[in-house]
Amino acid sequence: MRHLWSILFILLVSGSILSIKQFTTTSAAPPQEYKTPAEYPPQELGEIVKLGRAIVEQTNVHPLSKDYVGNSLTCSSCHLKAGTDPYAATFIGTAAAYPAWSPREKRVITLEDRVLNCFMRSQNGKRPPLGSKVSTAITAYITWLSMGSTINMNHLKPLGPNHVKPLAIKTELANTERGAFLYADKCADCHGEEGEGTEEGPPVWGAKSYNAGAGMSQNGKLAAWLKVAMPMDNTSLTDQESLDIASYINSHERPAFVLKEHLPDAEGLGVYGW
Repeated sequence: MRHLWSILFILLVSGSILSIKQFTTTSAAPPQEYKTPAEYPPQELGEIVKLGRAIVEQTNVHPLSKDYVGNSLTCSSCHLKAGTDPYAATFIGTAAAYPAWSPREKRVITLEDRVLNCFMRSQNGKRPPLGSKVSTAITAYITWLSMGSTINMNHLKPLGPNHVKPLAIKTELANTERGAFLYADKCADCHGEEGEGTEEGPPVWGAKSYNAGAGMSQNGKLAAWLKVAMPMDNTSLTDQESLDIASYINSHERPAFVLKEHLPDAEGLGVYGW
């Protein structure tokens, strides 16, 4: 009998160890720790980096960038906390992925290209000139946030190492009617009942929001961003809720995207290979 109890005790202990091991290996890994550089670079370079952050936070009203913006959005509208939020389209590490292949443009693009293209699409404006103070400052700021990252140019897509990951849910499962109720309950206080925006949040449809050429106009991309970004500092949406809200937001009218209308007047399409 004593021998039998010994065997049972060993089996129970073994089972407990197995359970602990299974729990340990299947539980989610702790989130990666993100740190911004402790200090700005010295002298003029540091001033340009600081200017880049100012433009990122005040894009639609900053004296250097406002003429290139056609809506009420700033870079921080999508890249939360001036791109320092570790999950919501962060800038941290982004510069290390460039130059990168762009399937949309069918060419290799630089970080500067990527930044300037956002003016045309997400901000429904004009593409600032290459080498302008606007583009130099923003790319310097993003590069500063990428200090210490290992250079690993992306040969598949122009995305940084910490980009927003797609959701597993299929976009055809979106329920726009359910999204309307969710929007009214969870989003309207900050973004307005008619998507017009408030002091707390930017417009999410209509003439002052991103145009139809922006990545956020695709339900899958918007849903993935909502999942990790909203509500700000208190993310709580499920995959299905994120997709439903994205579908509802993008069911509304927004500016069309015609490439030639967003390029600088002095530059033709052939310059960029479009």
